[in-house]
Amino acid sequence: MNASHIVKSKPSALLYQPAAIHTFPAKLMLGLVCALVMSGCQPANNESKSADNKNVAATDDQNQALAPERIQVIETLSGVPMQQLASFDSQEIKQGGDTGISISSAESYSKPSSNLTASRKGSFFIGNAFFRQPWVVAPASTDSRDGLGALFNVAACQSCHIKDGRGHAPMNADDDADSLLIRLAMPATTDQQRQQLQGSLIEKIAHPMYGGQLQDRGIQGVPAEAKVAVQWADKPITFADGHVETLRAPTFTLDNPGYGAFDAELMLSPRVALPMIGLGLLEQIPDEDIKKQAIAPNKNSPNEGISGKFNWVLDPQTGKQALGRFGWKAGQTKLITQNQSAFNEDMGLTSNIRPHESCMPAQTACLSATTGADEQGNGKPPVEVNDEVAKFVEFYTRNLAVPHRRRADDKQVLAGKKRFYDMGCQSCHTPRYQLPKTDDDHLEQHGQVIYPYTDLLLHDMGDDLADRTVAGKLPPRDAQVEFLANSYEWRTPALWGIGLAKTVDSQATFLHDGRARTLMEAVLWHGGEAKKQQQQVLKLDKQGRDELNAFLKSL
Repeated sequence: MNASHIVKSKPSALLYQPAAIHTFPAKLMLGLVCALVMSGCQPANNESKSADNKNVAATDDQNQALAPERIQVIETLSGVPMQQLASFDSQEIKQGGDTGISISSAESYSKPSSNLTASRKGSFFIGNAFFRQPWVVAPASTDSRDGLGALFNVAACQSCHIKDGRGHAPMNADDDADSLLIRLAMPATTDQQRQQLQGSLIEKIAHPMYGGQLQDRGIQGVPAEAKVAVQWADKPITFADGHVETLRAPTFTLDNPGYGAFDAELMLSPRVALPMIGLGLLEQIPDEDIKKQAIAPNKNSPNEGISGKFNWVLDPQTGKQALGRFGWKAGQTKLITQNQSAFNEDMGLTSNIRPHESCMPAQTACLSATTGADEQGNGKPPVEVNDEVAKFVEFYTRNLAVPHRRRADDKQVLAGKKRFYDMGCQSCHTPRYQLPKTDDDHLEQHGQVIYPYTDLLLHDMGDDLADRTVAGKLPPRDAQVEFLANSYEWRTPALWGIGLAKTVDSQATFLHDGRARTLMEAVLWHGGEAKKQQQQVLKLDKQGRDELNAFLKSL
């Protein structure tokens, strides 16, 4: 099949609103509850007894620092002891297992799985063509790619996922929000709505006029819903040694509303596009491996605040409840639904999973606009993204390779890795999984040992990183915004490949709303469950900061 017959998938990006910053803002990386790591070297026979005692004490401290249940889960999932995970592991160089690549360039996120056979590469490159090429307004001579809008955010998947990487927030008032979008939700007001949300029967309470996602563009004759704007405020934070790191806090506003004033209680969730690498590997992590990590915090542990929950969502393909794992709130079950939801909400394109235009009932110009839908036969509704196109895009998004680690055995990197484990970051950023072989055609992912550094769970990251209402207020903690997820909860992002983010795109930013320009800024913004770890980071001297940063950049 020729590339002109296929479609493309689109990223998910969203927006955010102001965050009240405290004297000591946010906190550290999403998960934490872990162990002081011992050196990988065994003591020599002639070492003193006191040295042996120190090693024993280190082991005891490690066990006390990490809840026993969490140690057991991490070691069970990884198949190796914690001490091995925390020291140099040559297998970890291949973060994506045999699918990975050893490329450190602007193309690091855009290559196919290295174990993809020649006979299967054609599907990858066809999917890639539709991921990159823009869709156009219907009717058009290129009828395999027409039907854009009528309301939309971008015309091509690549516009959000620049070089298949992460997005960034608008830099100034004149900058478009191409790789960031805003999800919307209203608070439940009736018992029926609350019951539907609690049972994951609906994703959210959509705004009656603006729906569940803001579209800031419209085709000719269809007013855009609003213009996204952002203002930045510097927020300095001081380390124990006097070093000052200047964070930036965003205030997102929606200007020029196209369909009436926004309700003051409307909750806004800004989100930048996530990188596309390794998604097929994350899809293969068994549900039970994710669920078993959602254990209650140990009240006797120094990290008793760490918990986590899985999102239970309504799968739009099957109509049944299932585990969510994709997106900033883990609101999507698998790649096929993630892709087709992005087609629909980000680009205004219909598919068999999302067959209805992304227009609200009162948006008459949107509803009456010409579509590019083609008949599918077999009783299926006319759609713009047919099943064949959707499968090629799914194959592409499933097989974008994870780049290998760099300098993994470097002394500074290993010292930073020890600090990462000492502070318990691996409690949420689960390092390693052993993937099963399943009865599907995901051949490249079968049986791989991977190092994504994520538990795929939701964690409360505190007030500073929480979504805000359009009026700038913190929503109630019991207000669900994406199935079971509230405004304070975020899915732990995978860390693999993060050290190459700015190599792929110099404008790439971190955290859900793109507020962090560097990895250290991202660490310092973490709060809520990770507050104690953020405070530990603030105690690091220059050497400690350099070591932690070196480890993160090696991923």
